[in-house]
Parts: sequence; structure tokens; C-alpha cells
Amino acid sequence: MLYQLYEAQRSLMEPFSDFAQAASKLYGQGAVWGQLPMAQRMAAGYDLLYRLGKDYERPEFNIKSVKVEGEDVVIQEVVELDKPFCELRRFKRFTDEPHILKTLKSQPVVLIVAPLSGHYATLLRDTVRTMLQDHKVYITDWKNARLVPMSEGEFHLDDYVNYVQEFIRRLQAEYGNCHVVSVCQPTVPVLAAVSLMATRGEPLPLTMTMMGGPIDARKSPTAVNNLAMNKSFEWFENNVIYRVPQGFPGEGRRVYPGFLQHTGFVAMNPDRHASSHYDYFKDLIKGDDASAEAHRKFYDEYNAVLDMDADYYLDTIRTVFQEFDLVNGTWDVRNPKGQIERVHPQDIHSAALLTIEGELDDISGSGQTEAAHSLCTGIDDAQREHYEVKGAGHYGIFSGRRWRELVYPKVQKFIAAHDQPQRRAGARESLPAEDRIKPGRNTAAVAAAKSARAGKAVAAAPAKKPAARRK
Repeated sequence: MLYQLYEAQRSLMEPFSDFAQAASKLYGQGAVWGQLPMAQRMAAGYDLLYRLGKDYERPEFNIKSVKVEGEDVVIQEVVELDKPFCELRRFKRFTDEPHILKTLKSQPVVLIVAPLSGHYATLLRDTVRTMLQDHKVYITDWKNARLVPMSEGEFHLDDYVNYVQEFIRRLQAEYGNCHVVSVCQPTVPVLAAVSLMATRGEPLPLTMTMMGGPIDARKSPTAVNNLAMNKSFEWFENNVIYRVPQGFPGEGRRVYPGFLQHTGFVAMNPDRHASSHYDYFKDLIKGDDASAEAHRKFYDEYNAVLDMDADYYLDTIRTVFQEFDLVNGTWDVRNPKGQIERVHPQDIHSAALLTIEGELDDISGSGQTEAAHSLCTGIDDAQREHYEVKGAGHYGIFSGRRWRELVYPKVQKFIAAHDQPQRRAGARESLPAEDRIKPGRNTAAVAAAKSARAGKAVAAAPAKKPAARRK
């Protein structure tokens, strides 16, 4: 019922939000009422009301180009694999410069596994943009569960683990090897995925970079950890799980709604958010456009949230934060064939491990990510490294100045040190852009043609139904 009430309230607020936006423009500089006394304050006040009441949709990555060796390289987003709950998204790089093309072809392949914990994968926009300078980049772009029809079945933490394995195999088949970077929540399912592949004797990623994740949530527990650990499993099931209302493709699906998650995010630091909005109001009055735009960009991302499938969310609460199955060695994962497999991180031998933590991280406490080293006992000391980022909070280890100046150089160096030449067991008919574009050709035309072929391939691919799920 709460979800329906929220949607009704949002629908009622929409015309008032639109009115506030229009009024803000009417009182703006150069507008009809812009010369009236207090016009600037009126414009700022209406603008703030608009942003507090508007509906925030999924942002775009909007990465159009990056610099490689001082030259602009064009970026095109392509969905390489479309799963019911996730898209494997690739950022293709195009150039006609022969020396840049040679560089692009030789760079490592990286799968960035984005969190499925409330925000969209675009939260890692800065991570992607920075890594594109030196890597071929793919990312997991998780879907809003309220847009996934009930006919697609349930989605469990086991399915997340299976998705990660499928994506890794996809890149290995394409290039012969790959590297995996996981940020926050996915450090746990990524470690499980690689562990299961190691136990089966499959080829592993060359490196695993794990950043700010709850591998062992018992260490230095934060407010987030305490909530998950101190409330019973039944409390979460009874208090935060609701069914998607009518009007959405996922009508009837049990979810942890995005608006509840957003309320929790804000409740963690209400004073900080109130101060930020007041500063935004003052910046508008002063005409500080740069600061005001920075505020808009941050909250356009921060306020855009997605619904999580209830089964996945509840599995995560129980497995990661209450029973600590990974660190206790008691985690069993159901594979796509319905078979149960035990997760053994000690079976990992060939993948190098880098863990990164922020000194001031208030989401994943000190030592939680570093705990991966004590689990992966099969990895040689020469193949492992830990880095604590001084002065960095949770978001600072993958976004912003500290990420670009302190963290990324460590990540780039670690991946480069353990990279291997790419090889293809069977070359595909349609090669990646970096391996196909020749000097002097029309880059835009090639990009458009390739995009069309990719679209046909996705449309022609048979839809896969998920395996039967346990209750």
C-alpha cells in the first residue's frame, strides 16, 4: 500500500513541481519579472522547490570522448549482452589515427561490476571515464526491477553471481583474458563468482580489484552494517518489501523500492543534505553558476534510484550481513542448471588481488575489503596488494579528485603489471572497433554501421528464461 501512496503523492506533486520550474524562469535574469524587487530570491526559491519535488529519472553516462595520448577518441555506448535484470554495456572507442589505434588495440580489457544497491551504474561515470584512457571498458548496467515483467522470473543473489561469471566468460571468449573491478556491494558476489570458476578449473580473470566492499561486514561496522545486522530478517521482509503497483511493466513484483532507499540515504546525513540545499539557494542568489551546476549534477545522480528485486535484497541481507556465509565458508550458490556449489575463495590461485579502502569510509568500514586477502590464501604474496586512501570517504575512492590522482594510478599500474597479450581462440566475424577501424575511414559512418549490426544481433538473440527459483 505504501508504494501506491507514494506514486499517488508523486503524481499530485508533479504539476506543482512544473509550476515551480516555470515560476523560476519567469523571475530569472532577462525574464518578464526578472527586474522586480527580490526577483533573484524568488527565482532561487522556486528553483529549489522544483528540484526538491521533481522526479529523477535514470541519468545517462554521457561520455562522448576521452583523451588518449593527448588525442580525442570518440566513445560510443553499445549493449553487448541484454539480460532480464542487467545489460553488459561496452564503451567503444573510435579513432582514425594509426598510432592511437595501435595503442587502443593493446590495452587491457576491464569489466567494471557496478553496485546493485539503490543507485544506477552511472554513479561510476567518473570511474568509467578515467579508465577509458588506458583500458577497453565494459560495465554491468543493472535494470530497475519495477521495469522487469514478472514473466522473467525472480532474481536472487545467486543469479547475480551467475551473471558475473557469464560476463567474464564473454570477455574471455572475445579477448582471451580480462580484468575485473568491483565497487562496493559487488565485491562479495564477484569474489564468489571467481571462486566458483576456480573450483571448476575455468580460466580466471587476470586481476580482481575490489574497492570499498563488505567482504567481512563484522570488521569496523558502520551505521549501514549495524542496521542490517541488528534487525531481524523478518523485519526487513515485513517493513521494506512492497509490490510494484499498476502502470509499470513489473506490476506485482516484490521489490525494495527506490524511494525507501533514498530516504535511508538522506537519513544517514540529514544535516549535510539540508546544508547543501541551502548553499545551492545562496549560490543561485549570488549568481555562482559553477557551484550551482555542480550541485545539480551531484543530486541528479544521487536522487536517481532504482527498485531492487526483493529476493536479491533479502538474500544479500542474510548472506552478507547476518550469516556472513562468505567468511565462514558456508556459502552455497545455485548455478543456472539448478546445482548447488560451495564457494571456496582459497581455490583461487592465478588471479592477482588488489583491495582498496577509504580511510573515512562510512559505508564499508576499515578492514572489510582487506579481509579478501585472508580468504584468498591460494594467491601468492607477490600477486596481492592493499591500499588505504588517506582522507577519502566511500565515494572518494571511485569518483572525484582522490580517485583520479591517488587511486586510479594504483589500479592502472596493478592491472598493467599483471596483463597478458590478448588472444582469440576463434575470431568473431565482427571485430571490436579498436581492432577494426583503419586510418582515413569515416569514423561516424563506421560507428553507425556497427551500431546497426549490434542492434540486429541483440534483436535476433533468443530470449532466455531463468531457471526455476527456490522460495
